[in-house]
Amino acid sequence: MPTFDHAGVSIYYEEYGAGTPVLLIAPGGMKSAISFWASTPWNPIEQLSGQYRVIAMDQRNAGQSSAPVTADDGWHTYTDDHLALMDHLSIDRFHVAGMCIGGPYCLGLIARSASRILSATLFQTIGRDDNRQAFYDMFDGWANDLKASMGVSEAVWSSFRNNMYGGDKVLFNVDEAFVAACTTPLLVLMGNDLYHPQSSSRLIAQRAPNVELIEDWKDGADREIAKQKFLEFLNRHS
Repeated sequence: MPTFDHAGVSIYYEEYGAGTPVLLIAPGGMKSAISFWASTPWNPIEQLSGQYRVIAMDQRNAGQSSAPVTADDGWHTYTDDHLALMDHLSIDRFHVAGMCIGGPYCLGLIARSASRILSATLFQTIGRDDNRQAFYDMFDGWANDLKASMGVSEAVWSSFRNNMYGGDKVLFNVDEAFVAACTTPLLVLMGNDLYHPQSSSRLIAQRAPNVELIEDWKDGADREIAKQKFLEFLNRHS
């Protein structure tokens, strides 16, 4: 299975199919890894690989990817990984689709390099809504599994956690002014729980100038309709 190494980071990824590239960023919080797609309402790897070139990846220090941890790590660090992987694969322009923590990762890619992003699909993006402690606890659970092997001070972990979840931005990685100015086509599938509050999905749907919102998408007929809308959205912007 392929890995890509850059700046001391080893990124595990998988490729499927051919056609316009789609980068998939999995759910799972700080443990975001390809394997989590198997437990989502539908697996976009299976859905898209017959028509698109699908690139799925494990985030650093999740799944089979690894990296050092520093006090400066934050959302930008993951954007570095995403773009470095696409550069490694000689992919200039691509769609990106992310679930959960993948929502802010998608928006960070647009903020860094909008000209490369054909569209972004955000499945139940995480967002801030009186839930900061839940994100701190999620980060700490992930970090505790790594601390014994990392040899990194508590101050470094604390700085990293604060860089990720200590600010005031509703969408963590970008502010509301960015959303209002973002012309990249966006498809938002609404969340509705502690980590993925409706409010973060609705904020994007209300502020972004080029956005579609799907409120119900996880079960039965709603899921089949949403799957078709997702595919049509990608086709329309390829």
